[in-house]
Amino acid sequence: MFRLSQNQLKIIEECPRKFQHGYLELLASTTSPEQQEKLTWGSQFHLLMQQREIGLPIEFIIKQDPDMGRCVAALIDTAPELFVTDLETSNRTFRQAEHRCTLIFQDYLFTAIYDLLIAEPNAAQIIDWKTYPRPQKSERICHSWQTRLYLYLLVETSDYSPEQISMTYWFVQLRGEEAPQKLTFTYDRAQHDRTKQDLTQLLQKLTQWRQQYIDRGEFFPQVDISAHRCDSCQFATRCDRISSTQKIRF
Repeated sequence: MFRLSQNQLKIIEECPRKFQHGYLELLASTTSPEQQEKLTWGSQFHLLMQQREIGLPIEFIIKQDPDMGRCVAALIDTAPELFVTDLETSNRTFRQAEHRCTLIFQDYLFTAIYDLLIAEPNAAQIIDWKTYPRPQKSERICHSWQTRLYLYLLVETSDYSPEQISMTYWFVQLRGEEAPQKLTFTYDRAQHDRTKQDLTQLLQKLTQWRQQYIDRGEFFPQVDISAHRCDSCQFATRCDRISSTQKIRF
């Protein structure tokens, strides 16, 4: 059973050859120090929110990083409804941080991990913490595989209809005095059917590419060079898209 995530779907769609190098050949990717610092901060924030949700102390983490503590405090002040703990509400609401959702589809195993799932009898919310500033254009996030796959999996693995679920991204890293911001996406049957169709077509291509790679050693297709994605790709030299003397920008 081949496992796939939303990030892998994104890579397959953007450049199948990059997926081949990273996930079939298991070639290591390069992360700049700046990127690594951002990833570390994001991982610590997610851990802090998970610990808070299950009632573990978070003072030590906040003490180590006051800026992170300020972000958490601002989030709680801005969205107190996310952190309601009264008994009446808790009796009819399922809440879980780092909730894992899995689905087998066309012989592929999909896994989504929701930063926070809040499920009530007639509605469910997927909450995702983003540790970068909110983008000016929301369309890119709306049509991303994370949004589409996370909503799709929840419908397929629960009794909720598409119209009963939503997904909200909270952009938690503060910019000056600006409060945390959010983007909420609702769902419906038409979107659900479209995601199923697009997922089916993409997986059919992936299955074909994998089989050709296994049987005959054929490489996966490359992204068109006019897309201008190669300059920042760690596999650009391997793919003969830039010379070995050129410097890759990260």
